[in-house]
Amino acid sequence: MSHQRAAEPGLRDLVPEDSSLRLLCTAATWSEGPVWLPSRGALRWSDIPGNRILEADGTTGQVTVYLSDAEYPNGRTLANDGTVVQCSHGRRAVEADRDGVVTTLVDSWNGRRFNSPNDVVVARDGTIWFTDPPYGIVQPHEGHPGVPEYGGNYVFRFDPASGSVDAVVTDIEEPNGLAFSPGESLLYVSDTSAALRTDGTGNHHIRCYRVEDGRCMDGRVFAVIQPGLSDGFRVDEHGNIWTSSADAVQVYAPDGTLLGRIPVPECVGNLCFGGADGRTLFIAATTSIYTIETLVRDARTVTVPS
Repeated sequence: MSHQRAAEPGLRDLVPEDSSLRLLCTAATWSEGPVWLPSRGALRWSDIPGNRILEADGTTGQVTVYLSDAEYPNGRTLANDGTVVQCSHGRRAVEADRDGVVTTLVDSWNGRRFNSPNDVVVARDGTIWFTDPPYGIVQPHEGHPGVPEYGGNYVFRFDPASGSVDAVVTDIEEPNGLAFSPGESLLYVSDTSAALRTDGTGNHHIRCYRVEDGRCMDGRVFAVIQPGLSDGFRVDEHGNIWTSSADAVQVYAPDGTLLGRIPVPECVGNLCFGGADGRTLFIAATTSIYTIETLVRDARTVTVPS
């Protein structure tokens, strides 16, 4: 089934003119945390309210339940050795899934539990960077009721080699998606503090930080996302940011210029690149997974300076 909604003209260098949005499958309540698994030729993602991890064949769209009673998983990525690294709202932890064996990597900072780790990236040096907003402890359908223990919502850097955990971004109200630029000299982090507010306050933007020696500095607003929120995003090999919004995938140039949109018929939660050549965009949108062919790959698959 295809939805004949082409990407906007500003994306002509990034999306082929004959590309159309394709519905791969419909299987979830709220789709999040997609990652492409090259070894399985499949997309794995979270159905957070369903407390499940799902997989879909990248070609046929056939869906299997990878894990039930999964403790409300959210975002995930691949470590440098191919291990799946994922965020658990229920366990308030970042975990490793190695062929179905799940182990906790880190669940606290200075003796206090995290809120509910949300999204995660792995740097080329093997360190794990993740966001920690409160959504899994304040929304019963996304985790277990709980209280914040360290008094904030931070972005953390965990070094598996040394075991050290550092708060690297502390000036965002509710950090959510995150991704590095090509070369990893910049870190982009979204602030979605408007998500649970009904009074029109809160943030719905992406911030950008300069990264040096494992530290983040010189934070600034990169782009304000509207309508909707930047719940999750990826950066391509040219440094463009592909982000969720309420009704589309929005694509921004490295200077913050909005290049164009890919309309999607359901609210977009997150996305990732994958497929046989790494150029298929997989879009997690409410109940479904959509795909569209592009001309680019994820920045993490190529090594170029920022």
